[in-house]
Amino acid sequence: MAEARAGLPEGRYGRDRSADARTDRRLTVIGLVLLALLVGFVGWAGWSYIAGRSVSGELTGFEVVSDERIDVDLAIRKPSETDGVCTVRAQAEDGEEVGRADFRFDEDTDSAHRTVTLRTKSRATAAELLSCTEADTAG
Repeated sequence: MAEARAGLPEGRYGRDRSADARTDRRLTVIGLVLLALLVGFVGWAGWSYIAGRSVSGELTGFEVVSDERIDVDLAIRKPSETDGVCTVRAQAEDGEEVGRADFRFDEDTDSAHRTVTLRTKSRATAAELLSCTEADTAG
């Protein structure tokens, strides 16, 4: 009688399982390297964004005083030896910009909280802090 074969015929049912395992390991290593590069890039981008901003601010409130004026409360963080400039704008109910101004913060402290007055061309319903940067000292 003929002997029964224990295994499958060589090459008849696709690739060898050991080749699949090598491919899986290779893909896993490539995926981990790409993931590490992505995490590194996100960390670097976040750190450089935060570290690059020496002056930061926050609009803590506002009050519409009249059709031509809005008072805006700003909290600023900066190095004590640095002057900061923050740009604030006011908007009407329809979204139109009705006022914009730059306010300088030259206190010798590392933080300041101040209420500034923004003149408007018509009634404002909202105020927005657009940016805070280091003041230009060349003037």
